[in-house]
Amino acid sequence: MGQKTRPTGFRVGVVEDWRSRWYAPKKEFGALLVEDQKIRRFIHSEYKSGAIERVEIERTRDQVIVNLHTARPGIIIGKKGQEIDRLKAQLEDLTGRRMEVKIVEINNPFRSAKLVAEDIGQQLKKRGSFRRAVKRTLDQVMETGVHGVKIELSGRLGGAEMSRKEKASRGSIPLSTLQRHVDYGLAVAQTAQGVIGVKVWIDRGDYLDEESGDGAHAQAGEASKKPKRSHKR
Repeated sequence: MGQKTRPTGFRVGVVEDWRSRWYAPKKEFGALLVEDQKIRRFIHSEYKSGAIERVEIERTRDQVIVNLHTARPGIIIGKKGQEIDRLKAQLEDLTGRRMEVKIVEINNPFRSAKLVAEDIGQQLKKRGSFRRAVKRTLDQVMETGVHGVKIELSGRLGGAEMSRKEKASRGSIPLSTLQRHVDYGLAVAQTAQGVIGVKVWIDRGDYLDEESGDGAHAQAGEASKKPKRSHKR
């Protein structure tokens, strides 16, 4: 089950929230769904260096609210907010609707599977060693305090004549429980030898622990505050 199903799609509607949050009658639903896809494609194509993890869309009767989750808000906002105003105008021209763009900053990009996959893809485009890139990334992700990470590359790795798959992992990635927040990301690297696919899974822990303040870190903080017992006799 866990090996054949995308973790985020498997959890949407159960413990994960929907990426598009709106209601429409049956006749309009298809057109609005296509419009959402156009908005996402346009934003990702315009801001390839913006480190955008995901685009969430909400619709009201009067306007469309676009929430951009990004690790580099300065690139999207621009100087004195000029860039975000330009993006808003372009989206209004694309859809013909009144738009509102909100920025949600991601504090640690190495806890996001999508951004980690894109970072590896960028290293492969620059003709870096895939083994070195994977090893360095595994270390950086585990340093953020996650429970586990798994990376899978597929394609003509290292310029080989025949394509193959390479896997590497640290920690644990549970495959059969919905209570664990397993983040999944996919990126495609267009190299001189061909296309290389990058898949990343990151186990962030239980959803309940995240809601209560990232359980493991919270417990560590509480442990450090406890008074030490003296061993004097």
